[in-house]
Amino acid sequence: MTVVTGRDAMIAGMAPVLREGCFVFCTAPDLERFGADAISLFREDEGWSAILPLDRAVVLGFDCATPMRQITLQVFSALGGVGLTAAVAGALAGAGIACNMVSAFHHDHAFVPAAHADRALAMLQRLQADVAVASSAD
Repeated sequence: MTVVTGRDAMIAGMAPVLREGCFVFCTAPDLERFGADAISLFREDEGWSAILPLDRAVVLGFDCATPMRQITLQVFSALGGVGLTAAVAGALAGAGIACNMVSAFHHDHAFVPAAHADRALAMLQRLQADVAVASSAD
């Protein structure tokens, strides 16, 4: 695994992949409500936030009005790398696509409204290609 730190190198190597399934951002005062189904957990002052698969969120009675799709950026970006999530969120915002970025140890993940997932993926692939071409011209 090669860890990438430069902004353009991270974008040029991001290789976005649209994951199967839909997910819902949920909140509860304690972890027990989520069971073992959360793909992400974060503790906030107001309680726990979790990202659950849509089918489990429905069964557990959470608000499922905003189903999201997960786009994983395959690049191994450095935890101290600067600019990847800003570039991704900015490109999607410019197209009017909401984006919730989640950074984990190995990869960054963009959660976008399910109805816009294919368009979001295409935009990120185009961003990657544009930066790769510009970087190779330097």
